Amino acid sequence: MRKSVTLVDIAKRCNTSNVTVSKALADKSGVSPELREKIKQVAEEMGYVSVKTANTRKKKNIGVLIPDKFISASGSFYWVLYNNLVQMLMKKNHYCIMEILSEEDERALVMPNMVMDKKISGLISLGQLSLKYAKKLRDQIPEMIALDYYISDFEVDTVITNGYSGAYKITNYLISMGHTKIGYVGSKFATSSILDRYMGYSKSMLEKGFEIRSEWTIDDRDSEGDFIEMKFPDILPTAFVCNCDEAAYIVIKQLKAMGYSVPNDISIVGYDNYMISEMSDPKITTIAIDATVMAAQAVKAVIERIENPLLPFKVRNLEGDLNIKNSVRKLK
Repeated sequence: MRKSVTLVDIAKRCNTSNVTVSKALADKSGVSPELREKIKQVAEEMGYVSVKTANTRKKKNIGVLIPDKFISASGSFYWVLYNNLVQMLMKKNHYCIMEILSEEDERALVMPNMVMDKKISGLISLGQLSLKYAKKLRDQIPEMIALDYYISDFEVDTVITNGYSGAYKITNYLISMGHTKIGYVGSKFATSSILDRYMGYSKSMLEKGFEIRSEWTIDDRDSEGDFIEMKFPDILPTAFVCNCDEAAYIVIKQLKAMGYSVPNDISIVGYDNYMISEMSDPKITTIAIDATVMAAQAVKAVIERIENPLLPFKVRNLEGDLNIKNSVRKLK
């Protein structure tokens, strides 16, 4: 087995003392800039690993908790995020343990097994939780990250996309394509993300002086977060902004069953840009979210929280890009 490099080894190579080497590597005063640089270079060449670094490199179990209402057999953006989390944690030399939270356990405030059995060092909570459940969960494991949602006045590290900005951007795109009668698909108060996207849509419409009609704001899920058959009025807008690609996919199927053509009769846009937007016919114009970047930010946040529990809480807000496909028709 290869012997670990020590401060003594570096001191001998640099012809100086152990104390000087220690100060240089810790960026403390008392060492000239030239000698400090030389010591750091020699330490790197010799493969020196500090005790602190060695401790942080130890394999850890990181939990990922996903409410079952946010995943489906046909796949969802959360499966994409979860797969990226696994890969990112592997790159950081950590393990990933996933647990699905049932609606019954969330209502009864039953904590995940991986938390109660103390099998994990940190937790990534993927998908909106109730405030009561989130507070109890954080009390059990303070090293917790909220991914793709936030709760007001709740102190926890958060990684979200800027749904407000994304929905504003894609609604502006519809308007640039000649649409003035635009509806919104999404149960506004189901999650913080859906509400943010509704607010972005509303800002775009109000800025341009276009009416937001209540009958064109369509609920897409019930109080439990499950998708429902949508109820459309007799008179429809020329376009719908949907809160996610899965909702957009369902809208297209339902409108087709009603005898409408997308985009010839009605244009549809979504949010996320995961595989269902490509499977759809037509392919869905959407806001592209980089799941790899989101996962990387979440992994970075949870590891930092584990290593330094006293860090101030931080919200990491990621922007999305407009991805134009085939689901929007330009009006004259």
